[in-house]
Amino acid sequence: MAGAGPTMLLREENGCCSRRQSNSSAGDSDGEREDSPAARARQQLEALLNKTMRIRMTDGRTLVGCFLCTDRDCNVILGSAQEFLKPSDSFSAGEPRVLGLAMVPGHHIVSIEISCQGTDNIYIQSEDSQPSSPG
Repeated sequence: MAGAGPTMLLREENGCCSRRQSNSSAGDSDGEREDSPAARARQQLEALLNKTMRIRMTDGRTLVGCFLCTDRDCNVILGSAQEFLKPSDSFSAGEPRVLGLAMVPGHHIVSIEISCQGTDNIYIQSEDSQPSSPG
């Protein structure tokens, strides 16, 4: 890929994501090759950045917002997030509550839907999709 120019890579350093320039086409400095499963997974996640995401949580709430970041524990950061309460709640059942920037703990995520322009929605469901009851 000679002449392809520098690419932007996301790196996690001390729990924070940052961007860095890379002129290497053989992977990053972690020894990750372009054709490795980890590299493909990273590319798929990078492709989802700034896409609208709908997250269903174990307590029945739904958050909709712009996908900004995730980490090793599957926590998700949404920008411009709105919260929709479950339909059984009598208080403002259909009206969203504006949250802004929101962090969703990975262990509370039941399913994730990504709205892709011009294609079908991508639907991801956690393996433990049964909502856990508190207590």
